Amino acid sequence: MALVTTKEMFGKAYEGGYAVGAFNVNNMEIVQGITEAARELRSPVILQVSAGARKYANHAYLVKLVEAALELNDIPIALHLDHGADFDICKSCIDGGFTSVMIDGSHHSFQDNIELTRRVVEYAHSKGVAVEGELGQLAGIEDDVNVSAENASYTHPDEVEEFVSKTGVDSLAIAIGTSHGAFKFKPGQKPQLRFDILDEVSKRLPNFPIVLHGASSVSQEYVKIIQENGGQLADAIGIPEDMLRQAARSAVCKINIDSDLRLAMTAGVREVLYNNPAAFDPREYLKAGRANVKALVEHKIKNVLGSENKA
Repeated sequence: MALVTTKEMFGKAYEGGYAVGAFNVNNMEIVQGITEAARELRSPVILQVSAGARKYANHAYLVKLVEAALELNDIPIALHLDHGADFDICKSCIDGGFTSVMIDGSHHSFQDNIELTRRVVEYAHSKGVAVEGELGQLAGIEDDVNVSAENASYTHPDEVEEFVSKTGVDSLAIAIGTSHGAFKFKPGQKPQLRFDILDEVSKRLPNFPIVLHGASSVSQEYVKIIQENGGQLADAIGIPEDMLRQAARSAVCKINIDSDLRLAMTAGVREVLYNNPAAFDPREYLKAGRANVKALVEHKIKNVLGSENKA
């Protein structure tokens, strides 16, 4: 099966009342864990690559890993650029085999965001590639994304129609209370998604796919494993899964998950090395990390995204 575009996926997700998981990939084991889970549950999946992943693993290696996954797993897979910072990065990914790119102009003025996004859309659409834009800024730190709480801002619903009509984007990432990074909220804080903003955006953009970034739930199971095996992680909580399920049943067609994957992989590796300090075979400890990634993705597909048997 060839790579598909997110536009094709989102049309089905919107009608079916579910979301597609967009999982960040950095190496072979993460790609394997994600796609094996999606294949067994017959779920479509988005493999997304950040600027940090491209620096770490190299664009060519990541594309070839995804091509291998396509050969082994007969499910719809899209390859997506996460948080493209400028036109050149988006163009490089479009020319390099990606079927979807995100141009993040949210840190620019509204008009400059429109101009930048429209330029990417014009080039991407000429190549048959879908584009995700963003309005509003999420707080948090993740790879090259670093937004302080003071500079974070919710999406303004009164801007979305103009933005979509003038840019031609295929999906829109909005800020309603999610946050980048693993440790979004301290114990005692109560995460709350602004469903009033989501509802208003949905009214203004009927039948249009919405995206949630920073939507990891920070699995306490993996946090505990890391802590019990020598890791120095502070206690924290992420976005409650019942909120994400509610979003997935509405206009949200794509939910981004990165930090949960990192915690799952790290928990598997750390547990093996802590219990067997003499271990030196990467296949042993990376296999444990891969198994955790697979289990996590299975859980998300079944209990959060609702995309099981939608391939």
